[in-house]
Amino acid sequence: MKNTFEKIYEVVKQIPYGKVATYGQIAFLAGNPHWSRVVGYALHANPDPDNIPCYRVVNRFGEPSKAFAFGGINRQISLLENEGVEFKDGKVDLKKYVWDGK
Repeated sequence: MKNTFEKIYEVVKQIPYGKVATYGQIAFLAGNPHWSRVVGYALHANPDPDNIPCYRVVNRFGEPSKAFAFGGINRQISLLENEGVEFKDGKVDLKKYVWDGK
């Protein structure tokens, strides 16, 4: 049986190139809509950032993480911009870039 972090990582691996998901969305898809903070903890402890694209997860306002564990907020922004995700006033347009979960 998978533990909570493993469930979260499985969902994050599904976020397509050029898309983002929110912490709450990942929590819901991993099985518990109340796990938003747990998603943050899991991503901070990401054991395989090359295969678990935690940089594609933003907050409910479309903002990147100020505590991005793999190079800081500017690195997260850079990784997303390299995939064509645009930022306006420090935020991703969720209507345009949010993953539909399918």
